[in-house]
Formats: sequence, C-alpha cells, structure tokens
Amino acid sequence: MSARTSSKERHHQFFIKSTQTSSRACVSLHLLLSVNVNATAYCTKYHSYYFYTIIIMHLMRLCYCLGTLLPAVSSFHMASPSATHRVSRQLKRTQLQSTSLPPSGGGESNSSPISLIVKSEESDRQNDLMLGEDSGMFNWSNEKWGALGESGWLTFFAAVATILTAVAVLWIYPPTGYGDDFVSFLENDVAHGNPHLVTLAFGIIFPIVHSGLASLRPLGEKIVGARTWRVIFAFPSLCLAYSWIVYFISHAHEGFQFYDISQIGWVHGLAWIINFTSFLFLYPSVYNLKEVAAVEKPKIHLWETGIIRITRHPQYVGQAMWSGAHLAMVGTSFTALTMALLVGHHYFACWNGDRRLEAEHGESFLKIKERTSVIPFQAIIEGRQQLPKDYYKELLRAPFVLIAVGSIGAYFAHPYMQAGAALAKNTGLVPGGILDGIFLEFN
Repeated sequence: MSARTSSKERHHQFFIKSTQTSSRACVSLHLLLSVNVNATAYCTKYHSYYFYTIIIMHLMRLCYCLGTLLPAVSSFHMASPSATHRVSRQLKRTQLQSTSLPPSGGGESNSSPISLIVKSEESDRQNDLMLGEDSGMFNWSNEKWGALGESGWLTFFAAVATILTAVAVLWIYPPTGYGDDFVSFLENDVAHGNPHLVTLAFGIIFPIVHSGLASLRPLGEKIVGARTWRVIFAFPSLCLAYSWIVYFISHAHEGFQFYDISQIGWVHGLAWIINFTSFLFLYPSVYNLKEVAAVEKPKIHLWETGIIRITRHPQYVGQAMWSGAHLAMVGTSFTALTMALLVGHHYFACWNGDRRLEAEHGESFLKIKERTSVIPFQAIIEGRQQLPKDYYKELLRAPFVLIAVGSIGAYFAHPYMQAGAALAKNTGLVPGGILDGIFLEFN
C-alpha cells in the first residue's frame, strides 16, 4: 500500500513540476511570438538593439524551462516495471549519497548562470556510459595568456592572425590573391555566366576538398603531424568557404522568384530565432578553440554530453535550420539550390563522421551511437537517452555564450557583409597574384 502511495505521490509531484515548467515555457514562447508579430514596428534604427536583447532574454528563459522539463520527461519515460524499480533504486542510492557525502559535481546547484559560465560544473552523469568526454567544459582560472609558442591565448591569437593574413593575401585581396581568378574561372569557363552552375560547382568542389582532407587526416597526420595537417586542412577550406559565401550573398536574389515574404514581420522574427538557434548546433568545434588553431594537438573527440544528447550530428541539424531560415526569407531558385547543396553536404558528413569516429574510438563510439540519434530528440523519446535533471549545466557553458555573442554580432554585421560582397563583385577580376613570379620561374 505504501509503495502504491509513494508512486502516486511521485506522479503527482511530476505533474506539478512539469505543469509549472511548461507554463513558464509557454509564457516565454508567447512573449517571443507576440514580440515578433510586431517586429516591423520595433525594428527601427534606435530600437533594434533593445528588440533583439528582449528576444535573447526570452530565448534564454525558454531554454532554461525546457532544460528543466525535458529531463523530467525523459526520466519519467519507463519501458517496463523493472525499469521503474531500477530508477527507484538509483534515486534511493542518490539520496543516501547526498546525505553521507559532500557534493562533488552533479545534482542541484546554487551557482548563478555567470559562475557556471566562468567555471563549468558537471551535471549528474550517473546514467552515462562515461566513455565520451564532457563537452564544453571551461574554467577561467585555468586559462593563461602564456608566452609566444606556448599553448596559451597569445599563441592562439598569433596563429589565427597568421592564417587569416595568409588567406587575405593569397586568396581574398584581388591584386595579390587568387580567389577572384578562381571565381572568374567558374563563372566564365565552367558556368558560362549561369550563377546556378557556379553555386553547383562550389557545392561539388567544397565537399570534396573539405570532407576529403578530413578523411585523409589519419594518413596526413602520420606524414606531417597533427598540427601541420590542421593548417593544410583549414587553409583551402577557409578560402573556398569565403568565396562561396561572398558569391551567395551577391547572387542570392537571382533566378526564379518562388515567393517573397521577407517583409512580413513575424516571418522575419521567426527566421531570426531559428537562425540564432542553429548556430548553437553548428559549431561544436569551439569546445576547444586552441585545437582549431592547432595551438594544442587536434583530436577527434568523442562527446557524450551537451548538445550531443539531443542529436549526434548537431552540425547537420544546425545547417538544416540555418538553410531553412534563409530560404524562408529569400525564396529564389538560386538560394534553394545553394541551401540544398549545403544540407546535402552535411547529410553526407553524418555518415562520414560516424565512420571516422568508429575508426578512431571503436566500440566506445558504437555504444554511444546506440544511445544517441541524428534526428533531434529521437533517442530521448525512445528512452535510449536520459537527460540529467540538471541538464542546464551542460548548456550554460562558455563555448555556447561565445557562439551566442558571435551569432548576434554576425547578424548586425550583415550590412557590412553585403557591402563587402558588392565590392568584390564590382571589383571583378584582377588577373594573377603574389606568387606569379614563382610560377613563371618554374615555367
């Protein structure tokens, strides 16, 4: 009788908690939509910053509410009575540990969001396999500027400045770079002036170079080392990505116009929210920026926490969201083709990424693969993945803040991107580049 009463109490407590959290989430969602319905009225020159600050605040509130509701739902999802008894035993064991041991990570926390960003806290990982890494962990006190050549932030910024300077000189700047020559070759010799064929060519060349070099990584690292291979991989990827982005901005409105709903306020607001959220999926690489710049030895990481619980391939999901949001705003055949190529490349990367992770981590990856899904939330709904009750700790981390700030900055930089793309288009072809002398000597 007491067990039945305890079960009813747990059901009652779950219902109250989920109802309260759902109410808060619905309020935040209602405020978001109500603000976006009047987006046109608010988005003036002097109110746009205030408007998007309001959106970010409500997005954070909505994410927090969902972060507390989803763990409750996933933990409540029981496949059988034996699972119920198993969870009951885990709860009892957790209660005993909490009364007999000092806190050592996981569980409830009284830390403020700022303190969690400055110093990440582990979530309750008692249901994890503990085979993969805890993604996005950050501790401000461990970060050092360091001397040039050491694995500190001074070396990081020097490395980033060096590679970006090389890209600018060898590719972007027409008098010295070869980016304009490459685009001119695609436009005139390959596509004969058809922008659809140019973006199609980019959509074929970029995946071959980017995914091809990624697949050759094990062999390349054996020959030149991990850090040198990262530079070999990054340079052509950055060059091609720059040219494709600039070309897309310059020709996004060309081709057949299917529709034009960009001037509808709520459409713009909804597209902005989807686009902003997509960046939280798109860039798991910022979990360790020093590896991106080859300051620290690059690794093929096997993540087990964070956004990976929702989808095993966040970049694919994020790219689909980003492409959908942009296609909703610019309904042309050129944009549709470009978005399809981008999503198609990332869909291929799901298979290629799984293959590379299995080759690197073997059985550990296969076990994590069983507990995750490509489709967002599928593993959670099916009961294969259980979010910890303090899941928000895995999201309130410095890398996600960096992504959020960068996404907002990219939005406000749109006019400058459009101006830069127009400048590149109007400048046209400046034949040759800084390495012409070397090529002539070989000839």
